[in-house]
Amino acid sequence: MSKEILYVVDAVSNEKNVDKEIIFSAVEAALATATRKKYGMDMDVRVDIDRSTGNYDSYRRWLVLDDEDPNFENPQRQILYSYAKLKKPNIEVGDYIEEEIESIEFGRIAAQTAKQVIVQKVREAERQRVIDAYRDRIGELIMGTVKRIDRRGIVLDLGENAEALIPRDEMIPRESARIGERMRGYLKEIKEEGRGPRVIVSRVHPNFLIELMKLEVPEIGQEMIDIMAVARDPGSRAKVAVVSNVPNLDPVGACVGMRGSRIQTVTDELNKERVDIILWDENIATFVIKAMSPAEVISILVDEDKKSMDISVADGKLSQAIGVGGQNVRLASELTGWELNVMSESEMQAREEADQKKTLELFMTKLDVDREIASALVEEGFTSIDEVAYVPDEEFAGIEGFDEEIVTELRNRAQTALLTMAIAGEAGIPADDLKTMNGMDDTLAFELAKKGICTMEDLAELSIDELLEFEGMTEEKAGQLIMTARAPWFAENNAEQ
Repeated sequence: MSKEILYVVDAVSNEKNVDKEIIFSAVEAALATATRKKYGMDMDVRVDIDRSTGNYDSYRRWLVLDDEDPNFENPQRQILYSYAKLKKPNIEVGDYIEEEIESIEFGRIAAQTAKQVIVQKVREAERQRVIDAYRDRIGELIMGTVKRIDRRGIVLDLGENAEALIPRDEMIPRESARIGERMRGYLKEIKEEGRGPRVIVSRVHPNFLIELMKLEVPEIGQEMIDIMAVARDPGSRAKVAVVSNVPNLDPVGACVGMRGSRIQTVTDELNKERVDIILWDENIATFVIKAMSPAEVISILVDEDKKSMDISVADGKLSQAIGVGGQNVRLASELTGWELNVMSESEMQAREEADQKKTLELFMTKLDVDREIASALVEEGFTSIDEVAYVPDEEFAGIEGFDEEIVTELRNRAQTALLTMAIAGEAGIPADDLKTMNGMDDTLAFELAKKGICTMEDLAELSIDELLEFEGMTEEKAGQLIMTARAPWFAENNAEQ
């Protein structure tokens, strides 16, 4: 029987490529189970196999518990510390008291039990081997053969009994797969599941596109070209921003390849996903203009505090700039990391005129100046009382007719106005036009004013998403309020036209 055990261990270890120690442990567990069945008792058994001879001994054992331990429930498997001390004076709580018993033969029943345990241990060992093999490859491309397609997704055969799953939400939309075909994917993670760890592969992750481009464009792997940002609408369109680290190297041309050969290979792998290669620029305005391609940007208004930009395009090109379902502007926004608001040239002009009119009235009211001085400030680019009060003197130098005395007086008036507004808490009081506009109530008007939205002009500049942050607001109501607030813009613009 001892030689038979050694034979089983050697055979299974060689066939399944599993460490012999795992097989020995499985056989010991099987013999312990068979021993408990023989004695017909709910006892704890330990079997110890000699790794060199195959001989084995069996022991019945009891776990030593403290005399006051409330978990003492089974005298067949547990023993109190005071009794254990009588048998073994040096025993400690948590140790085992063991008593050798007659071992059973490694017969049919034991062999059958051992087989079941070994199969389980082998599966666990194989899973662990897969995890060990792929844990360090997270973030890389892997290749497999489509083994099956089910409700969970596509199962890839990676070879050597290893499998990977491309979940449904990690598959490129509308992509088909056939059993037996080779398929690449981005090793995203190793997920712990009920049946053990599973290798998860993605074909929609932005890094999948990056890794594919590294394969096709040697200059990227050689760090002559860097990929600065990627935005994807999987299966439809993607934008990739690149920059050259080498003088006179065109990064866009290198990525596209001769007659588009390089990028075409990437596109084919991505189920015909169109990939736009864009030259990265450290000047964010220039970068945004390039990211909006193929749309031609006419003007940009930057708000660095909110990290947003208002972009205007030709009146007849607005739909192209936004893209189908907002795809173009969404990808450009994701690529640059800025919120992009696209509008037509006429809409931008109407907004700018409305903003200038609002600022003009603000200066005339708060600084107590005539229209001529207020207009000069607006034309010079001043947009708030704070700027008049605190910008450097050089900002006033280009304004014709402004001498040191006028600048000093304007600063004093601006600082006084700021102090007066702070004391009065004017920022928290809604204007009459906001309170009386159609669809507005006093509660909402004061809630808006708390956030600095005190006039219809302020409300007109908001988006629906910003207005939805207020309690009880619905998308429909938000849209109606904003359109009502913007009505003067359109009326003014139509009158001028």
